[in-house]
Amino acid sequence: MSSTLSVRWTIAPAIAPRPIINCNRCGGVKPYRCGEKFRVNANGKRIDVWLIYRCVDCDKSWNRTILERCNRRDIEPALLAALESNDPAFVRRHAFDTVALRSRIGRIEEFPDVTVRKELMDSEPGRTAALALEFQLEGTTPLRLDRLLAGELGLSRSRLQALEDRRRLTIQPDGAKALRRPVRDGLAIRLDLAGEADCDAVLLAAYR
Repeated sequence: MSSTLSVRWTIAPAIAPRPIINCNRCGGVKPYRCGEKFRVNANGKRIDVWLIYRCVDCDKSWNRTILERCNRRDIEPALLAALESNDPAFVRRHAFDTVALRSRIGRIEEFPDVTVRKELMDSEPGRTAALALEFQLEGTTPLRLDRLLAGELGLSRSRLQALEDRRRLTIQPDGAKALRRPVRDGLAIRLDLAGEADCDAVLLAAYR
């Protein structure tokens, strides 16, 4: 029986970031949603690939460059097949690559919506009042850590802050300032709930 309940949370953004660009049809700046399809164009031995986006208001398309003037021989056959078949996992990989999108279009719209998969690291939870959380992120999110913890554990943000002030909530590697920052990969959180009336409910929420 472990003295600490250890749980891994895998956090994935639910809505792809949207570039904010000028739409000539609408006559102003508009967000463009990912169309979840690639456009592959072959010109002789050269291949261009774009990820298609569409204006949220008028559906006008905008093509985001993924590959440009690449020699077919330099592209792995499995990669080319994924592009040509609009493989969902490959579309998601590019659609949720906020860093690459921001480098192409300076202004983007991000969303705090996420899905959380919870994996119990202990074979069977024992009687304990200590929780250890390990975060893995599949993409980036603007969602603040305190909002995530409050929503998933059923604790108010003010209470989380109070627990941190009493050193019963610790966050590595960023410390207390991480509560007010976006969730990021690799965070490790320890929560001491000894003596808290809702200890069992919080621990249960951590892995269910």
